[in-house]
Amino acid sequence: MSIVGADAVDAAAASGRLVVAAGDRVTPLARDRAAELGVEIVEDEASSTGTGDSARASVPANAARDSLPRVDLSAHGLLPSPPVPALFRRGAPYPGLRGRATPAPASAGSRSRPTAGGGRVNRVTVVGAGNVGTHAAMRLAETDLVDEVVLVDVVDGLARGVALDLTHAAGLLRFASRIRGESSIEAAGRSEYTIITAGRPRQPGMSRTDLTATNAEIVGALAEAAGRVSPDGVIVVVTNPLDEMTELAWRRSHLPETHVIGMAGLLDSARFQALAALASDGRADTVSGIALGSHGDEMVFPASQARIGSESASARLGDRFPATVDRARDSGAEVVGLLGKGSAFITPGLAAARMVESMIRGDGALLSATVRPHGEYGIDGVYVGLPVRLGRSGLEEIVSLPLDAAEVSALREAAAKIRARVSALPAAVTGG
Repeated sequence: MSIVGADAVDAAAASGRLVVAAGDRVTPLARDRAAELGVEIVEDEASSTGTGDSARASVPANAARDSLPRVDLSAHGLLPSPPVPALFRRGAPYPGLRGRATPAPASAGSRSRPTAGGGRVNRVTVVGAGNVGTHAAMRLAETDLVDEVVLVDVVDGLARGVALDLTHAAGLLRFASRIRGESSIEAAGRSEYTIITAGRPRQPGMSRTDLTATNAEIVGALAEAAGRVSPDGVIVVVTNPLDEMTELAWRRSHLPETHVIGMAGLLDSARFQALAALASDGRADTVSGIALGSHGDEMVFPASQARIGSESASARLGDRFPATVDRARDSGAEVVGLLGKGSAFITPGLAAARMVESMIRGDGALLSATVRPHGEYGIDGVYVGLPVRLGRSGLEEIVSLPLDAAEVSALREAAAKIRARVSALPAAVTGG
């Protein structure tokens, strides 16, 4: 069985006929593309069993999407990259965790706005040309979904030097995105998305909270500039302490809260995938799980949502499951200790880029991000890591997962602790 995407339809445009094997799954986007180009999708008779739907000689290009077989994405991890073009898009059926239909948002307060998915964007600005920013910019350019990626850094020449180095990789990575370096957000220009990575990194022995005072001044000023230059844009915050800095960026940018999102849960989820794969001698893309709550000590990792292949991760790992979760929670400090100087940068940069990629594509991926709920999971008015879907304009939906009572309680406790830390931020910093 193969996934037949819109690229196959484009390749068949000249002949006006695309032959697929029995059992192949044709994506909704491919069917729409076939209708646009007048390409007939035909099943290979030699591969047909001659029974049931698989024996149809022709598959109408506008066949109902709901008749498509559902795909269990848990076999490929919680956050798989979609086929290219994506198997799922806005308006197409999208299965939730473990192949279940995604539940409706938890309350009437859930925000769900239609967005125009897919396509390209004009510009993404990455603030901070250090290791995290460099990896985010490289991945964004590699997707070839952005006309221009702009790196910004106050260090003279740094952003321009990194931009030139990345530009030299265009032939190797096969992208056409332009990459530019500037010393300010104003010079970068209006952007659909701004990723803020700038700030002081952790050193050995430091907690994320130790960075609060220093990074609050940096992030606050940058968020103000981003909101002023790109009043319709989306900000993705990466700087630690993540939860507090996302709240601060929202307050100082004066953007809608759905336009300011923190990157942490996606990173912590990826770390669990990798570590669970090591513990089970398997592949990370067969592991599913979602990290919620705080990016730090109050990270909540629901065992009820974690799987390795089709098996419960807690059952598969046994007494190694809690240890794996603990190691995922503390992985940032582990990397800092091993590096001796600086903090983790590869996966954080890739995770930030993945969030922006999901918004650009409008792929409907279920992932974890730091957002501001209004009653979902019994939490209101504080930035906290929750399961979401993102759209072209930021937060599209907070997804209700069937967490057990202890998991919901832990999530609410994490939110309460984040709220207390945010309340301790000086009014001069928050703009309050």
